[in-house]
Amino acid sequence: MQLFYNPNIAENAETFSFDKEESKHIIKVLRKKDTDILFVTNGLGFCFETKITLASDTKCTVKIIAVKKSEPSKYRLHLAVAPTKMNDRFEWFLEKATEIGISEITPIICDHSERKQIKTDRFDKIIQSAMKQSNQYFLPKLNEPVMFKDFVQQHKNGLLFVAHCEETEKKILKHLLQPDKDVTILIGPEGDFSDKEILWAIENKFVPISLGNTRLRTETAAIVACHSVAFVNENR
Repeated sequence: MQLFYNPNIAENAETFSFDKEESKHIIKVLRKKDTDILFVTNGLGFCFETKITLASDTKCTVKIIAVKKSEPSKYRLHLAVAPTKMNDRFEWFLEKATEIGISEITPIICDHSERKQIKTDRFDKIIQSAMKQSNQYFLPKLNEPVMFKDFVQQHKNGLLFVAHCEETEKKILKHLLQPDKDVTILIGPEGDFSDKEILWAIENKFVPISLGNTRLRTETAAIVACHSVAFVNENR
């Protein structure tokens, strides 16, 4: 099933029109025509089965013929990840985390961050594309970048973890995860969190964790953490 995304569809809508860019893609590239069926999500858990009533490449209009609502996951996974020096590596993380299943993502600016200026417009499009590709109906929330200390102060609920590489006491993530529990995990930059940041996270109830025996890149660590949480919640 090919899935389209339109955030403006209301649950009780009867018809709607795609914007010019999406309309051109549907009609000119995909060669869809009148009466063809399209499946569309608004990213809020709804899948709309629609039929094209106006095959215009400037304003493709459809009629909604059926609506299906999916239940949200019983857990929420929030990854706070330091942006990588190379933008494409962070984009790869966003794509794969969305495919695996993630609720929320926050770029965090840390003491050792090499990239401190972030533009999220392209990130949004990558997440939307990954959601459609993996046939999911909930769009992960992408937050604006925040400073590490501010993020840690603001998040107090659920299971809280900070992944780092220092040779100090840490627990294995998979031994601490519980199904149906909200989880927040901090993933540091290429130079890892600073000692001060690790201490600050621990003082704010974040549990130090290890993601394995090898030293992982930022984006790899984030994917390992994402999959670990998904695995615990899907295989019970």
